[in-house]
Amino acid sequence: MMELEKLEFGRPVEGVEAFSTLRGQVDGRNPYSGVNLCDYVGDDALRVLDSRITLAMQLGVDLDDLVMPRQTHSCRVAVIDEQFRTMDIDKQETALEGVDALVTSLQGVVIGVNTADCVPIVLVDGQAGVIGVAHAGWRGTVGRIASAVVEEMCRQGARADRIQAAMGPSICQECFEVGDEVVAAFKEAGFAPEAIVRRNQETGKAHIDLRAANRLVLEAAGLAADQIVVSQHCSRCEYGRFFSARRLGTASGRTFTAIYKR
Repeated sequence: MMELEKLEFGRPVEGVEAFSTLRGQVDGRNPYSGVNLCDYVGDDALRVLDSRITLAMQLGVDLDDLVMPRQTHSCRVAVIDEQFRTMDIDKQETALEGVDALVTSLQGVVIGVNTADCVPIVLVDGQAGVIGVAHAGWRGTVGRIASAVVEEMCRQGARADRIQAAMGPSICQECFEVGDEVVAAFKEAGFAPEAIVRRNQETGKAHIDLRAANRLVLEAAGLAADQIVVSQHCSRCEYGRFFSARRLGTASGRTFTAIYKR
């Protein structure tokens, strides 16, 4: 049985589940050890397939019902609809290339993203039956990918004032040290530094709060502040439970964060 960290919304949504995978049993000598569903980070293909099959069986869905993009820190959002489902596998893979967020209204389709410090965000409008998921690293956050997901959900029938969001495990501000060029990128994108940046008094290095930045993006997109829930689990601090590129290196596994309508 695969261990899952359930993600809660501000208000329970009947028939909708969201979660992040836990690594499970870990071999400290292997940065891929545990549960990894990401197939483009250098892990053994059969191990990745085994993780996917295990999760699909646990959720009671077919392997093809696990849909995840090949992420590139873009702000592209793909809609998983009946037309997508009728495509052959090659066309589906092409449609998911360079995509970092997904939206669907379909039941039984598990949409998710893979992260190893970046912020995974799941979203739902229970009344409209529309769900979404986003991978928000610092580049995606600067590009306001969470807002792009809200906009696409609204095109599919959702309403921003009904959408709830939950952020999964990600790197905390204390662990997320960045160069001044990253701070500059946030400033140029219109983020107020005092709201998301602090300086380490000893090192002089900047630390950005990606969670707070994405909260600001979601609120500006029309979500109520009390409908945004933020996980306090830090992937770098808790690298035995969640994958962390900052701790393990980029050649390591990824945490899968997903949402689906049962």
